[in-house]
Amino acid sequence: MPVVTFLPAGRSAAVASGTSLLDAAGAAGITLAAPCGGEGVCGECRTRIASGAVERVARGGLSPDEIAQGWVLACSSRVTGDVTVHVPEDVSGGAAQFVTAGVERVPAAVAEPLAVKRVLRVPAPVLGHSLSDFERLERALRDAGGPEHVTAGLDVLRELAGALRASDGQVTVAIIPADAAGPAEIVGIEPGDMASAQVGLAIDVGTTTCAVSLVDLARRHVLGTAADYNGQLARGADVISRINYARTPERMAELRRLVLETANKLIAELCARHAIGAERIDNAVVAGNTTMMHLLLGLNPDFIRLEPYTPTVNRVPRLRGHEVGLAMNPAGCVLFAPGVGSYVGGDITAGLLTTALAHPGHEVRLFLDIGTNGEVVVGNGEWLMACAASAGPAFEGSGVRCGLRASPGAIERVRIDAATGEVAVNVIGGGRPRGICGSGMIDLLAELWGAGLLDPSGKLDPSRGGGRVRPAGSSSRNLAYTVVPAENSETGAAITLDERDIQNLLRTKAAVYSACAIMLKSVGLDFNALAEVYVAGGFGRFLDLEKSIRIGMLPDLPLDRFTYLGNSALSGAQAMLCQAAARQDVVRLAGRVTYLELNVDPAYMNEYTAALFLPHTDLGRFPTVRAARATEPGR
Repeated sequence: MPVVTFLPAGRSAAVASGTSLLDAAGAAGITLAAPCGGEGVCGECRTRIASGAVERVARGGLSPDEIAQGWVLACSSRVTGDVTVHVPEDVSGGAAQFVTAGVERVPAAVAEPLAVKRVLRVPAPVLGHSLSDFERLERALRDAGGPEHVTAGLDVLRELAGALRASDGQVTVAIIPADAAGPAEIVGIEPGDMASAQVGLAIDVGTTTCAVSLVDLARRHVLGTAADYNGQLARGADVISRINYARTPERMAELRRLVLETANKLIAELCARHAIGAERIDNAVVAGNTTMMHLLLGLNPDFIRLEPYTPTVNRVPRLRGHEVGLAMNPAGCVLFAPGVGSYVGGDITAGLLTTALAHPGHEVRLFLDIGTNGEVVVGNGEWLMACAASAGPAFEGSGVRCGLRASPGAIERVRIDAATGEVAVNVIGGGRPRGICGSGMIDLLAELWGAGLLDPSGKLDPSRGGGRVRPAGSSSRNLAYTVVPAENSETGAAITLDERDIQNLLRTKAAVYSACAIMLKSVGLDFNALAEVYVAGGFGRFLDLEKSIRIGMLPDLPLDRFTYLGNSALSGAQAMLCQAAARQDVVRLAGRVTYLELNVDPAYMNEYTAALFLPHTDLGRFPTVRAARATEPGR
């Protein structure tokens, strides 16, 4: 078998001939970014052949000079013999900025977890009586007003004898109440009175990031929250690329392993921080989009992307910790926020719990989660409609040459003086910039257009900009604007935004706006009918609303109608963890939603095409933007 060696790590793997360099890297323990899911189009898995040769399948934007220098795409290069590959240095920046806070739902008066802890005094065994430890436990539970019939798994039975005798017969049991699925079950047992030490997990499995909260269920208080990038990012930046990557059982297993590693690392971090054993966690609630839930559970996601776009399940049945693979009590209860359709999942229904849409009322509101898969919900306390738009990962830094996620070194704010052409930037963490993140890209688009450097179709004007607008590379067809010259950047390379990047960003903003517009049009309303617009998600928290309206991503409404929600999915999961009412409400919400599949709606493409301009082909939809443009000098 050919041996593939990766430099500078010096790791090697023996693989079958025909294996891609991307899979060989995984076998060697090397993570290569492949945001396109290994389709050979994004060019971000670039590696350079140091010795040996590979079979090239796709060029993925590599120039003839780069190919001559030995650069290849790892996802589209097949191993034919021994080869040594040099992996470029990661220049993605430092620790990222994660949004974990959200709008808290009013907590319940008492804790109402999924698995309830009860303290019992179990009489000691008596010579001559034949009652077993479990029979005496059952009797004590009934005498205390518990269920008449109860079961227990083998793990609990193994702990039972020791627990009863360790604290003079006093034990704390964790019980899942009886329901249609079966009788009540004891899922945990501890010696002594441990009722006040009950904790649970609220987990948001996002396409880009994962967040976990450790919640004190007795006090209904979040002890701490940890977040990190979803480990699957290296295998696809959005849900479609990840579905494409998961075409083999081995790759599906890899994606499941990666997301579980991310979640369990966060759980371990929180447990260590608060001196809590993970095995004592009996309750967990998980929220995530439909694709993420399929990949977490090892379900085939392929039919989500194929017409008629049918997931295996929208409402995941209640599972146990060991079935899911979470670092908790193996018999503990894991509940999933119910999804609505192939691209509107439990992260949205959980998020709705934190809004007025979860309560009676006639005012129409719009819920918008801006991410790689932009979800939109519109309605009131009587009806709800939802859809999803493939916004793509551009605002997460993927597909833009100088794009970065929101991390130290990323430009997050841009200002251009229209009179002098001077550019001022704010950099996360200070210091010299390494690239530009989503909020900075929105600022830059708005500023370029406001300064007259960019026309409504996204074309740069080379006659303006004080020499900052130049051809990108050797092609004069693709112009680029220099945000930061090479001598002022951390990497030594200029930070630019070219017209190809701009078109990518225009497609993203058009997808978001047109999804909102088509939803309202489908019920005979326009944006003026909205009493409130909720902006959810980590990226949404850093948006400049005025700039987002100026480029035509958000509707032209008074700013006081917009409400930031932060990580609404995590907040909703926390509410479900602690409140029976929240668990009932989220099921009702999911049942009230009518799902609109944009892929089969012919009117959507017309809306989308009209939104591919700054701010829109119909300036009547953006009256304040039109008025502001009319008063600018020279117009």
